[in-house]
Amino acid sequence: MNPTKKLHNVGQSLWLDNITRDLLNSGMLQRYIDELSVTGLTSNPTIFDHAIKNSADYDSDIARLSSRAKPVEDLFFELALADLTRAADLLRPVFTRTDGVDGWVSLEVSPLLAHDTEHTIAAARDLSQRSGKSNLFIKIPGTKEGLPAIEAAIFAGVPVNVTLLFSREQYVAAAEAYLRGVERRIEAGLNPAVASVASLFVSRWDVATAGKVPAELANRLGIAVTQRTYKTYLELLTSPRFLRAANAGARPQRLLWASTGTKDPNASDIFYVRALAAPFTVNTMPEATLKAFAQHGEIGAKLAPNGGDCEKVLAAFAKAGIDIDALANRLQDEGAASFDKSWNDLMARIESKSAVIRKAS
Repeated sequence: MNPTKKLHNVGQSLWLDNITRDLLNSGMLQRYIDELSVTGLTSNPTIFDHAIKNSADYDSDIARLSSRAKPVEDLFFELALADLTRAADLLRPVFTRTDGVDGWVSLEVSPLLAHDTEHTIAAARDLSQRSGKSNLFIKIPGTKEGLPAIEAAIFAGVPVNVTLLFSREQYVAAAEAYLRGVERRIEAGLNPAVASVASLFVSRWDVATAGKVPAELANRLGIAVTQRTYKTYLELLTSPRFLRAANAGARPQRLLWASTGTKDPNASDIFYVRALAAPFTVNTMPEATLKAFAQHGEIGAKLAPNGGDCEKVLAAFAKAGIDIDALANRLQDEGAASFDKSWNDLMARIESKSAVIRKAS
């Protein structure tokens, strides 16, 4: 049996962290769905920047849209929605078969709105409506400023992929924002079954501590934080608060592993995928990681519901001088800054291509 199918049979959803026109036009995304058990897809500004930079596939649309003198941000969202609605259609059979558990695609609101709750809510609702697809997640960062927007978006019935989570504490804050939105819908007599995932970033922990801890701790922090968060996730799913909401029709917000491509050249290219098998979770992986796992993947022991040895490992990092809470906050701040840079790079890329195309026409 294909390793990706085995992982899917564990109860974990495999999503692709990539989108390009070529993936769609060549039929490769459909092959990943049919042959590699891919049941969802995520995107971000960096992915679209690379796709537009490395391909002429978007040039005709950029020429057509830029002739209407649209703001560059609006132009981008038209390009992104064109791709993501096609991907959503390919994943629609999965969405239907799983009754909305799987089969999702994700689009990010402008990260420049991260400190503007009201405009984030407005953008989330607008993009959700413009897509016309019920299997589109809107990505909102789980930062302090993003939490009210997550709650409001869920209350408005907008499915949300909460991004930029790094620790158990950040996950809990995002989960509580989701639950508040759901509980408000119940109180208002609305259907509380609004889907959401909470995306925990894994590998960046190990990048941040590389060379700063004893060799035996190398590449162990990301997995330890994941184990700790997974334990809390399972506890939340059985908590009286969630069970009350579930009894009224609410759906659980699934936990998603993000940033699962291996960054250390000395580690296995399937290091995180092998280590993070767990039922009722999602692993969104770069295309190279997906293909590597399909070729030579193996599944390690499933994540322990009780967190395994995570507290022991985290204590060892603390002893080595790593302040986990401070690092989690730093990683989230750096992630937000990185998203801003990627967004600005993407806008500049589209502006540049538009200028070149106008000059050539």
